[in-house]
Amino acid sequence: MPRFGDFAPLCTDIPSYTWCNLFYRQLLDLQPPPAGFNSNPDIDPVGVNPECGIPRPGGGNGGLPNIANIVACAMSIFVVLVLILMATRRKAAVGRVELRILLTLYMITLPLQLITTGAFLRQGSTALVALTAIHAGVVAALFWTLLANALVATQVVEDGTLSSLLPLCGIAVAFFAVTMYISLDVAFSFTSTFGPSDPPTDLRSVPLFVFTSLWPAAAALLYFATMTFIVLSVLHEVRPMWYYILSATLFVLSQLAYFLLSKVICKGSKRKVDGSFIATLLETASVCVLYLAWKSITEESWDDEVYYQS
Repeated sequence: MPRFGDFAPLCTDIPSYTWCNLFYRQLLDLQPPPAGFNSNPDIDPVGVNPECGIPRPGGGNGGLPNIANIVACAMSIFVVLVLILMATRRKAAVGRVELRILLTLYMITLPLQLITTGAFLRQGSTALVALTAIHAGVVAALFWTLLANALVATQVVEDGTLSSLLPLCGIAVAFFAVTMYISLDVAFSFTSTFGPSDPPTDLRSVPLFVFTSLWPAAAALLYFATMTFIVLSVLHEVRPMWYYILSATLFVLSQLAYFLLSKVICKGSKRKVDGSFIATLLETASVCVLYLAWKSITEESWDDEVYYQS
């Protein structure tokens, strides 16, 4: 039975599971390689002995790998840029600066996701490992920023000021640095603390699992709970709540598509695409609805009637 923190089932069953890049390098550096680890770094897809994966172009799938996710990420980057511009124009809106930081971090994850899951780089390469570690750090920082946006919405501190931005950015940098270091340690085994899995084939790392899986889930739940309190108990509104419910639903559906549909789509398409493009589109849709929720509880300009008082 898999233990808490074991990535082996995920790296086998889910195509394009990002953090498997770290364990692939860990196993590749072991001498001798563990029994059952079959590797061909030049053509291997993302994963460790995956049941289905999109190989690098040299592996016979031809053309660009996972073209559907390339299109989905490109569209998502454009959409998020539009959201950032729209948020910038709402000069009197509560949490405007903090929301732009959140949107910017999400936009950064899109090209990182594309590179670390798209079979563009040689499996086990230092470049792929480094980008995967950066990706992990940005994801951890992103979900702290999401939670920080909820805290700013309570107006415990004044939004857009140093008292708001310094903790937000400082803690985000801490999440980024810690998660990136753990990721690099998993891949390169600098220390025995976060290094080799025992046994190697379990692909086990509790700290990596906490920062890349449990922490995002916990932050999302806390954000939803906080905004529910603000909308229903402080603002006494109902309509904005439906936006938050829809955003949460889309986010959950994106994770279900990624974890449950990826292998089905991968096999059905003969290793051309997987479910990552559906997950990307649903995540971006979730972010768009989140923006609409924020817009519905904030004022646009200083001349408007005050809706959310400080």
